[in-house]
Amino acid sequence: MSRPIRKAVFPVAGLGTRFLPATKAVPKEMLTVVDKPVIQHVVDEAKAAGIEHFIFVTGRNKAVIEDHFDKAYELDDTLQRRGKKEAMEILKAQLPGAGQTSFTRQQEPLGLGHAVWCARDIVGDEPFALLLPDMLHQAPRGALAEMIDVYNEAGGGNVVAVYEVPEEQTNQYGIVGRGEAVGKGFKMTSMVEKPKLGTAESNLAISGRYILQPEIFGLLARQEPGAGGEIQLTDSMLALKDAQPFSGYVFEGPVYDTGSKLGFLTANVAYALARDELKGDFRAEIEKLLKA
Repeated sequence: MSRPIRKAVFPVAGLGTRFLPATKAVPKEMLTVVDKPVIQHVVDEAKAAGIEHFIFVTGRNKAVIEDHFDKAYELDDTLQRRGKKEAMEILKAQLPGAGQTSFTRQQEPLGLGHAVWCARDIVGDEPFALLLPDMLHQAPRGALAEMIDVYNEAGGGNVVAVYEVPEEQTNQYGIVGRGEAVGKGFKMTSMVEKPKLGTAESNLAISGRYILQPEIFGLLARQEPGAGGEIQLTDSMLALKDAQPFSGYVFEGPVYDTGSKLGFLTANVAYALARDELKGDFRAEIEKLLKA
């Protein structure tokens, strides 16, 4: 029987150098898609999936993320005195409950695998979700909620979300092999990081959403540095795959890499067009720009 997924890890220690100078003083995770920081979109996805404990692996100059997920008494007082009830409700809805957030430091930029390992003591001996904040998954029901369905149908194990990419771009992603279907998901037959063109088993790329068993921490602790001299999560996942089953879940909605300028801008347009109060006027403004 599968153990419940209660905790989620969010690696937010990256420097965001692709967005300088904007990220000199503002963490890239706090850049907004429409009117919510990128990290808020991802936390909302986890909350909707039933996650109870939100674990942030941070670095220097990331204290504003902790402040964002805390009460702001002066702001609340000002909004209340001005009768801004709608704004107060929005802030209340995004706020995790007392004791539901934890923050730990990745003191050196040693890679995604190292960032995940830094959360080991907070996660403990239970399965957990891992959500990369750069990757936004747009759909009526969040990717993680769907993945938990796959996890339960498979009776546990590990789950990786994937999405389809063009065949000629498979050398830019981690690619998985697709086996027989199991409910909403499928058995993963392989996992290759950036395969050479023409050698990939599929066009299914890993999309930054994982459900992992706690044994991954022991593997990460022993993992030698890989590409770029960093501790690579994929290397330890491959080792774990030798001992435990992995399922894949194909996310069918759009995925936006907000860590790139093009992906970030596209996400803003897509999320704005999905808002009833914005889409009409915003579409008209876009059409004006395209005609200019």
